[in-house]
Amino acid sequence: MAMPEWLRSRRGKNAEARDAALWSKCPGCGEVLYRRDLAANQFVCTKCGHHFRMGAHDRINMLIDGDFHEIGAEVQPGDPLGWADKKTYAVKLAGDREKSGLSEGVVCGLGAMDGFEIALGVMDFHFRGGTMGTVVGERITMLLEEARKRKLPCIIFTASGGARMEEGMFALMQMAKTTAAVTRFMDEGNLFVTVLTDPTTGGVSASFAFESDVIIAEPKAMIGFAGRRVIEQTIRQKLPDQFQTAEFLLEKGHIDMVVNRHDLKAALVRLLQYAAGKVVAS
Repeated sequence: MAMPEWLRSRRGKNAEARDAALWSKCPGCGEVLYRRDLAANQFVCTKCGHHFRMGAHDRINMLIDGDFHEIGAEVQPGDPLGWADKKTYAVKLAGDREKSGLSEGVVCGLGAMDGFEIALGVMDFHFRGGTMGTVVGERITMLLEEARKRKLPCIIFTASGGARMEEGMFALMQMAKTTAAVTRFMDEGNLFVTVLTDPTTGGVSASFAFESDVIIAEPKAMIGFAGRRVIEQTIRQKLPDQFQTAEFLLEKGHIDMVVNRHDLKAALVRLLQYAAGKVVAS
């Protein structure tokens, strides 16, 4: 994928170093893949089709035509509880910033997709496991409010381990905050689409991720609330092998479609065409 200038200016040195690594081993089939080939294939294994976790900036570059105008970048995390562990919260945040090239676990902004102006939010598992703290909740709320003001469709990609432990109740409050923002947005008839990627769990799955008009998931994405072992120990039953996969949720009617990453942009454009009353005949 060609890298536009807006993307190049936002990426950290370690993110570029990670991309420069020569080889990656596929968790699906064990094949050792040349990383440049993997990136050129949108981080999908060329042998088995396994969808690697994708960084926010690479995801935005895959979807947005032209420039991307970020929203909420000025909102930065603090340390509301004065969290202390083997590492302080501030040290953890600094480490994730250095490794990921991000300032927080979600990147939000405005751009165009195949000529349609949209509001786009992309969560990134590489920053604190994509956990939702006060900044993630605030940025998503800001995105929805800006989309509501401009009457734009809003698309959010989720990738999260749940609520952020280091922010305690402040993190849990983001479930209600984002839900209220979604309600205001959708009550005015605006299109809201979520794309669930691996993994989408905890407070994110229990709030805005499942509140959209259309819920899409990538193949084999792990989606759920509590962990598999916790559920099995609670109900004292063995769960099906495919439990909490995108395909299992589709079968049970919890999501609307499972779409391969290569077809994802086309599927989203099709939804935008429907919303705009510009459906192109098949």
